[in-house]
Amino acid sequence: MPDPIGGPARPGTRRRGTTPLRRPARAVRRGLSQLLCAVAGLGLGLLAPLVTGGPQVDAGRVAGVLFTLGFGVISLVSIIYSVLFLVVQFSASTFTPRLGLFRDEPVVWRTFAFTVGLFVFCITAGLAIGSRESVSTAVPSVAVVLTLVALALMRTLQMKAFDSIQLGHSLSAITTRAHRLYDTLYVNPYTPTGAVPSPPVADAGAEVRWTGPPAVLQSVDVPALLGAARAGDSAVAFRVAPGTTLAEGTVVARVAGDGVPASVLLGALTTGVERIFDQDPELPFRLLADIALRALSPAVNDPATAVEALDHLEALLIRLAGRDLDVGRFHDSTGRARVSVPVPAWDRYVRTAVDDVLFAAAGSPMTLRRTRDLLRALAERAPAERRAVVLDRLRWAERTGGETYPLVWTNGTGTEPDGPSGTRTRGTPR
Repeated sequence: MPDPIGGPARPGTRRRGTTPLRRPARAVRRGLSQLLCAVAGLGLGLLAPLVTGGPQVDAGRVAGVLFTLGFGVISLVSIIYSVLFLVVQFSASTFTPRLGLFRDEPVVWRTFAFTVGLFVFCITAGLAIGSRESVSTAVPSVAVVLTLVALALMRTLQMKAFDSIQLGHSLSAITTRAHRLYDTLYVNPYTPTGAVPSPPVADAGAEVRWTGPPAVLQSVDVPALLGAARAGDSAVAFRVAPGTTLAEGTVVARVAGDGVPASVLLGALTTGVERIFDQDPELPFRLLADIALRALSPAVNDPATAVEALDHLEALLIRLAGRDLDVGRFHDSTGRARVSVPVPAWDRYVRTAVDDVLFAAAGSPMTLRRTRDLLRALAERAPAERRAVVLDRLRWAERTGGETYPLVWTNGTGTEPDGPSGTRTRGTPR
């Protein structure tokens, strides 16, 4: 997690970037866009009938067209959104219930906001015409153009829906969001001197506990906490990371000093009912592993899907293998550490990505071989200090594969004897 804008790097260390962890404004933008489109439709509907230039057409016929377009478009978009609920349900039951990529697509709520604005325009303009005998052709022309734009948005929405039920598009979407998040958080290369995670900035202090109903911590507004901590000469050490489920009484953080009241600290948290990508770097691994596990379940039995998920898991692990992951300390403009947030270490990423899939893959030679190849590639690309956790799992995969599938368990170069009753793949650990 990078340092805030304007704050110098920790003395004696490298600067960790300049993008702060701010509270997401997604819900605000959605509601605001719908309000703005409705207001714009209202204003345009009142102003358009005032245009007097150009050819004139019968006002009664134009009013009828406007009402027809308005109610027709809003009815069509209602039907489309009802069908899209089935798409969301399909993705949840086929891939993982935690996959909400389509629902979070901007085109979903932008299309709805635009159609609301078009509906308001058509109804307002139709009523504003009133009992006039004629009206400029600009009014129906604007209505037709806006309707065509709405239809184009609906088509884009449908294409996004179709993509969301395709395995390849879903895996690529998860990986793309993960790359964007990791390129923001982990901007420095890994060095052995950074192998030991930094301790929290406040080992002792007053505990701040969660007092609300169970919720998922989605994000932390670090810039707001940095300002409060500096103003009160305090330090805040979080005990939970984004993605953690908060139960009543959970210790959220420790505060050294009296400058950050519990209300201010809890007010800097964004919670919800599910995990989101904004500040949860472990979520992409969890989603990909869940897709692989569901594919390996006896009810589905689709090892090829698990192999595709492992392809993307390997790409993410290799991307992180050479980066400094200790990015959970934040400093104010004077260089003093004020806020710390737990972040996943390398071992945590490997365990989340591999462990559950590795044991489930024991019943599928195709998936077990792909997991073995993933671990081999990771052992070659990871720094020496990070290979132990990978080699432990590689040895287990080799041993399990050789014992369970002796006829097919080769590395492509043949096998060599390993005692009187078995074989061992050349070049693999015992």
